[in-house]
Amino acid sequence: MKTFIFIIGVVVGLLIIGISAWKLMPSMMLVEHQSRFDSIEQTCNHLKAAIENNGWKSPAIRNMNKSMAEHGVRMDGQIRIVELCNAGYAKDILSSNPEVATLMPCAWGVYKKKDGKVYISGMNMGLMGKMFGGNIAKVMGASVAKDEKRMLQDVILE
Repeated sequence: MKTFIFIIGVVVGLLIIGISAWKLMPSMMLVEHQSRFDSIEQTCNHLKAAIENNGWKSPAIRNMNKSMAEHGVRMDGQIRIVELCNAGYAKDILSSNPEVATLMPCAWGVYKKKDGKVYISGMNMGLMGKMFGGNIAKVMGASVAKDEKRMLQDVILE
């Protein structure tokens, strides 16, 4: 009987851990930072400069409102996507794991929330790298995460 109760306890404990992880995962995968700047345009321009000053490329700043309006969809809040790419890191990852091509190019979202402040959001590269393991952990979890932190340091409040 004690063994049965112990097994039930373990199963219930694992179930609680699983449900908790499932609920927390979205908030852990995305990181959000408040911009130092009052406008989306200033934030995007400073992000682009920070990206390029750190040896990366910023191939595009996409105006999501304009893109969606071309398809008849109107959005209230302004949203931009700032793309960033490092060809060396991309080659390292795609050579060993071409299936993660769907995650490239990397991008940050820039938007203003109801509190009137501008925010930057992106994937938590450190956590993502750890989840995938192997070469992805080495490149995304270490190198990319470190570079992104350096790029953001002069653009975000913290």
